[in-house]
Amino acid sequence: MAVTELVELYEDLHRHPELSGAEERTAAVLARELGALGFAVRTGVGGHGVVAAFDNGDGPAVALRTELDALPLVERTGLPYAADGAAMHACGHDLHLAAVIGAARELVADRASWRGRLVVLGQPAEETLDGALAMVADDLHGVGPLAALLAQHAVPGPVGRVGHSPGQITAPCTELAITVHGRGGHAAVPHLAVDPVVLAAHLVVRLQSVVSRETNPAEPVVVTVGAIHAGEAANVIPDRVELGVSVRAATDGALAGALAALERVCRAEAEASGAAVEPEVKTVRSAPATTNDRHLAIAVRAAHVAGLGAGSVTWTAPVAAAEDVGHLARRPDGTRVPLCYWTLGVGSRGTNHSPDFAPEPAALSAGGRALAVAARAVLTVTSE
Repeated sequence: MAVTELVELYEDLHRHPELSGAEERTAAVLARELGALGFAVRTGVGGHGVVAAFDNGDGPAVALRTELDALPLVERTGLPYAADGAAMHACGHDLHLAAVIGAARELVADRASWRGRLVVLGQPAEETLDGALAMVADDLHGVGPLAALLAQHAVPGPVGRVGHSPGQITAPCTELAITVHGRGGHAAVPHLAVDPVVLAAHLVVRLQSVVSRETNPAEPVVVTVGAIHAGEAANVIPDRVELGVSVRAATDGALAGALAALERVCRAEAEASGAAVEPEVKTVRSAPATTNDRHLAIAVRAAHVAGLGAGSVTWTAPVAAAEDVGHLARRPDGTRVPLCYWTLGVGSRGTNHSPDFAPEPAALSAGGRALAVAARAVLTVTSE
């Protein structure tokens, strides 16, 4: 696929974002492009997931994973191909998908140089951290045993620079729905009510003490209150407030400790406010840390140095971002598919999950090349 065609495809995907669980058009684009290359394509896996395979003789099977979904944001990049609506590709999943297609095109065109099975996994609902598990539950592994699972993620930074970690690269995460209850009433007589908005305000601030005073500084924890919903009118004290909270940590143990402390603080703040009903703390979703297979990560990094140039390859420290790709690397028998997940620099216009996020188009070909080079590091190389 020519670079210009790939950029056009990327711009089309960016212009038509779809939220988690609603990626019908995006999945159809991926299935169409892979089918045209000769892949055997299966759709509707775990929702709108796509599983495609290209067989090229005896050899190992390697999977390239891409995400399909966008975020509920109104774009303000000003790009000529900007999305017009309440959804936006603010995390680079459109670029990931186009790069996978570019890599698949390169490898199929050069299939005399390798042997094995090339698999592409188009995963829905990554932003809600439940798409990978849904694909696994829907016979993802019917594709056959994999020797390696490869994935990358767009990050702000020099265009085309890939960052590797030989171990953990993203954090374990739990998202919570918290409801605090009060006693509703008239704004003019607050003494006759129990105001859950005040309770929630204290709670939002107090939760940060879990980070600053109850966690080991050597095991970072991040607590973010990303959503608050309360009331409908300024002159009415509501009877409840709903909060959406994400908790991320460097280790599983630190995460468990933070979650226990968070629930304790919720109950204590409710009691301090005189709430007659205890708060509800429910786990909405969670994801494990993304941990690379050390041997595979070192081998792929070496291939990237050789194929992309040493100046385009670096080491990267683990980040607090969360991912569910690790679920795809768990076989039905409990063993692990070797995973290599790296970062891809896409420029510096905005940060991930920002309405200003705008990858440089030049990162597209760099991402496709990085995937193709990594795949060849696993597939059987021939001398033909």
